[in-house]
Amino acid sequence: MFDTHCHLDIEAFDADRDAVLARAAAAGVTDILVPAIRPKTWPALIEAAVWGRAGNTRPPVVHIALGVHPQIVPELEANELRDDLPAQIIKAMRDAGMTAVAVGECGLDGGTPDHERQEAVFRAHIRAARELAKPLVIHVLRAHDRAPVILREERAHEVGGVLHSYSGGEQLISVYRDLGMAFSFAGPVTYENARKPIEAALAVPAELLLAETDAPDQAPAAHRGGRSEPAFVADVIAGLAAARGVEAAEMAALTTANARRVFKDFRD
Repeated sequence: MFDTHCHLDIEAFDADRDAVLARAAAAGVTDILVPAIRPKTWPALIEAAVWGRAGNTRPPVVHIALGVHPQIVPELEANELRDDLPAQIIKAMRDAGMTAVAVGECGLDGGTPDHERQEAVFRAHIRAARELAKPLVIHVLRAHDRAPVILREERAHEVGGVLHSYSGGEQLISVYRDLGMAFSFAGPVTYENARKPIEAALAVPAELLLAETDAPDQAPAAHRGGRSEPAFVADVIAGLAAARGVEAAEMAALTTANARRVFKDFRD
């Protein structure tokens, strides 16, 4: 299984990160994508990607994405938000080498202030991704009016990517699909009486369906109220499988194959 979105580098995992990885391996997780949230965390994340590499042959393999989370934009320090942000991202991605498989987390958050700056930062990420020929890891929450416009204007379809923890509903799937995006789902697809995420998960073309934990957030139903972790992607996959009427093993194989295609620089 491939957990396509987990913030394994943040403080919530400092006390037991090795145990978290061991539980993920025991659950059958082969790969984890860890997206950065701000530039000052990039060097440590690049270094930490050896969690799953550098001669360590046991799963899961840790891959990274480098970017600026839209919720962080208002609190960025002066030396983090530079005028040459696309070049800043490009250099960091190249320095990271093959561990960096995507640009992000980036996007728009309607509940976070400074929408104008958010949009400028989002555009910078798309331009960097196009220069690097890397897919995007995108956060869009309460901003589905603007996100497709920006993606279209910046020609994001040239690299594609994933809408993580997709919140746009069934009606926007064709819009984002035509912009080259895949769709990832997290714990909410397992919640009792969940309607919108289930409707969306049913409408997504099979080849564009991904699974994630968004750990430490959005824990699935069996762990709701606690910290999420990569091992719980099995619960998410089971929720997707139940919604679509297939076996969990089939859904695991599908979402893993899709993730390896989207993040095409993936390597064992």
